[in-house]
Amino acid sequence: MTIPGEVSTRIAWLRDEIDRHNYQYYVLDAPLIPDSEYDRLLRELQQLEQQYPQLITPESPTQRVGAKPLQGFAEVDHKVPMLSLENAFSEKEMNSFDRRVRDRLKSAGPIRYSAEPKLDGLAISLRYEKGLLVQAATRGDGATGEDVTQNVRTIASVPLRLLGTDWPAVLEVRGEIFMPKAGFEALNERARKAGEKTFANPRNAAAGSLRQLDPKITAKRPLAMFCYGFGEIAGGALAETHSDSIKRLTAWGLRISPELQVIDGVQGCIDYYRTIAQRRDALEYDIDGVVFKVDRLDLQQALGFVSRAPRWAIAQKFPAQEEMTRLLGIDVQVGRTGALTPVARLEPVNVAGVTVTNATLHNEDEIRRKDIRIGDTVIIRRAGDVIPQVVQVVLDQRPDDTQQFLMPTHCPVCGSDVIRDPDQVAIRCSGGLFCPAQRKEAIKHFASRRAMDIEGLGDKLVDQLVDKDIVHDPADLYSLTIDQLVALDRMAEKSAQNILDALNKSKNTTLGRFLFSLGIVGVGETIAETLANSLGTLDDVMSLRLQDLVEIKDSQADNLQKTLAGTRQKQLEQNHPFEVISAHRGLKWFTEVHWHLLLERFPSIDRILSAGDAELANTPKLRIDGIGNILADQIVTFFKQPHNREVIRKLIDAHIHWSESAIKQPGEQPLAGKTVVLTGTLSRPRQEIKDQLQALGAKVTGSVSAKTDFVIAGTDAGSKLSKAQQLGVTVLDEEGLDQLLAE
Repeated sequence: MTIPGEVSTRIAWLRDEIDRHNYQYYVLDAPLIPDSEYDRLLRELQQLEQQYPQLITPESPTQRVGAKPLQGFAEVDHKVPMLSLENAFSEKEMNSFDRRVRDRLKSAGPIRYSAEPKLDGLAISLRYEKGLLVQAATRGDGATGEDVTQNVRTIASVPLRLLGTDWPAVLEVRGEIFMPKAGFEALNERARKAGEKTFANPRNAAAGSLRQLDPKITAKRPLAMFCYGFGEIAGGALAETHSDSIKRLTAWGLRISPELQVIDGVQGCIDYYRTIAQRRDALEYDIDGVVFKVDRLDLQQALGFVSRAPRWAIAQKFPAQEEMTRLLGIDVQVGRTGALTPVARLEPVNVAGVTVTNATLHNEDEIRRKDIRIGDTVIIRRAGDVIPQVVQVVLDQRPDDTQQFLMPTHCPVCGSDVIRDPDQVAIRCSGGLFCPAQRKEAIKHFASRRAMDIEGLGDKLVDQLVDKDIVHDPADLYSLTIDQLVALDRMAEKSAQNILDALNKSKNTTLGRFLFSLGIVGVGETIAETLANSLGTLDDVMSLRLQDLVEIKDSQADNLQKTLAGTRQKQLEQNHPFEVISAHRGLKWFTEVHWHLLLERFPSIDRILSAGDAELANTPKLRIDGIGNILADQIVTFFKQPHNREVIRKLIDAHIHWSESAIKQPGEQPLAGKTVVLTGTLSRPRQEIKDQLQALGAKVTGSVSAKTDFVIAGTDAGSKLSKAQQLGVTVLDEEGLDQLLAE
């Protein structure tokens, strides 16, 4: 089957967008879109992948759940994955689910389901061994979560020791940690009286409370938990049905939903859904739907799983609430990471009991796709307390004087050039070292352990330094005085001196770490080391041009020249001929970055259109492995910004230095081209081992694939070791690692 190019492009965009929102929702607890919009994206991707199964990849969001865990907590490998659920949005879809279940089970009669409200909180897994709570972990990406045991131990509704004696020797129970509505209101009232920031909704309050590094703070938060499922069970058995198994938990001291019921047939499910929907506002906690599960455990086992969800369960979601209003204008906000987000300015409208005056528009592509124009009448959707969104335009009410929206070419905050992310959707400010909107994040990244490693300079301290207008960019850190630091909250003279000592110590670094600390979009540790090893000096990195990194080959130049010759007349009809050139069927390789390269090399568009083959082709001075067209444009654009160059000059004037070594060509590095994965508990810090491997040219990644060359396995290695053994990847213990490094 021939796959249309627009389908591949759409699938790639959907995967990137869903991954971004997974990270915002599961890791940062700061969702950018309502659940209903996320569900739409995921459903569209599922439908496209079902239509074109050859495009399904292991890393697709449909094949996994959530996002990677934060670095503040230890990782926990789930022995039984914490899967997500398929969603239904109508009675028709519920009937389809029931029919699929009966067809697979070859059952003519009604299926018995367990039913309970779908809590809007944070999924958790509790592990009890011999009746004692030994571990609590968040879902994370479904396979690996965060160890939050100490925080969960502070929740009164979670028993530290199970009651009775008939529980399994190993009992892993899954559930939801949430904050009751009354507790949420009391928490926010205390925050308001203390002049502190309030939480947006109970879910964010629960998730933020559970991720406190200090368990004493968690203990002060009114958290609760209901159990709804199981993970690993050993040394004992459950009942024959899901509902009876869940009910047994109450005898062991664990809480379950008081709304849990057993229902006969799909009509019973529909009736239960309607009842809960009517009682939704009266419940003591927030819910966003109802969960139905085939009740008999043997039937669950017979039905099995798809890649990301069980076939025997479904969540029927509540519909989002919508209203119509007029779009008065579109403003552009710059986020903490430099992302430019268009925001709709609306004629005030009441949606779900809240007056809405602004709504997210996500990005420029979404505005184009929905054909949203200033002056339109639009439908606004608000699901719970999540950010409102513009769902669609009411075209039959469009006036004649609407205006189309164009994203700015320069940051509205600092004036720096804007660049597109590799997904070609998000647009970011390139003035990361200077832009006031990005100031806190830029400084936090600069000071982080894997960058300049400024010990003690944590998030709260950075917040104070920026909020009190003491530090404006990373270079200002090196001008701090002990008097400035002592004047900050909770900062004694000894602590202040420790910060100054850490700043002084950080001045002796490596070029790779320094480049990584600058926070260039797309430049991680590996690319930063590659740039350092390939070029050798900061001046050479800052002097990079697109023609050094992006290539137009001789064979490509001939086709390009023929297309340019035919473009001259069309160019008179439009201001930007790039679209005409890139649409030519023989120039699929020609990207917007190539166009920028030509604009950089030639003085005018007319000169480009009249160029010959030899002029168009270029032989680059440098080709760096791992740096493609988009990343090349981001690197060059970053160093072109005068404000960024000024901050870098200030950092060098502050005596940040490193030993400049000879340029290392890839062939000179003994582990060049090798991919290594670290897993398990190692006797040395992982970062130390990673630095050694990267210095020898290796690429260190977090996941095992057929392309992995070595897996370094410490004690208690889990799923990564198992996968390596299945794929036949070479596995080394620490002795083998030392031998590899020695050789």
